[in-house]
Amino acid sequence: MPSSANPGQTSDAAIAGGSADSTRQRIVAAAKEEFARHGIAGARVDRIAKQARTSKERVYAYFRSKEALYAHVAERETTALVEATQLDPTDLPGYVGTLFDHFTAHPDHYRLIMWGRLELVEPAGSTADRLQATVAGKLDQLRDAQRTGLLDPAWDPVDVLALVNQIAMTWAGQPEIAAAAAGQAVVPSVAARRAALVAAVERMFPRPG
Repeated sequence: MPSSANPGQTSDAAIAGGSADSTRQRIVAAAKEEFARHGIAGARVDRIAKQARTSKERVYAYFRSKEALYAHVAERETTALVEATQLDPTDLPGYVGTLFDHFTAHPDHYRLIMWGRLELVEPAGSTADRLQATVAGKLDQLRDAQRTGLLDPAWDPVDVLALVNQIAMTWAGQPEIAAAAAGQAVVPSVAARRAALVAAVERMFPRPG
C-alpha cells in the first residue's frame, strides 16, 4: 500500500477518479469547519461528507478514520500558524500583534487547536513533533537575543514565550469578554484591543533602542 504523510491517510494516487484532488480539498475544508465547531468527539463524518458534497465512503477512502482526518487538518493548520507567525526576538510586541491578527482573522483555527488540547493526550499525527521543534527554535532565538543584549537576560526564555503567547491569545480565549468589550469598552474596536496587548508586552519586553 502506498505510504502517506499521516497514519490512516490514503494517498491521492490510491483514489480513483479524475476529480480526486478537488473532492479531497472539499473534505478537508468541511472537516476543518466541523472540528472547529464540534470538536473531535462531537464531529460527524456524515455532516463532513454532506458539506463536502460527497459520500461517507469517499471520506473514508481518503482518511481511514475520523481521528486520521483530524490529524491531517490539525497538521495543516499548525503549519499555517507557524509560517504566519514567525518570531522576531527583538520585537516581541510585534510578534504579539501578529499572533493577535492571525487568530482574529481565523477564529476557527483557535477553536480547532483548543479542541485538540482538550480531547487528546498528545497532539495528533506529526503535529507534536512540529510544535516541539517550533518551540525549541523560538527558545533558541530568545536565548541568542539575551546573549547579544537585545533582550533582558533576567527572564527565563520559557517564561517569555509562554507569557507573550498567552497575552496574544487573550481575546481569542475569552469571547464573552470580547463580546462585552464591543459595547462597554471606552474604545470598542478590535484595533484598540490589539493596541492594548501590544502596549502590555512593550512594557514587559521593550524593543531595543
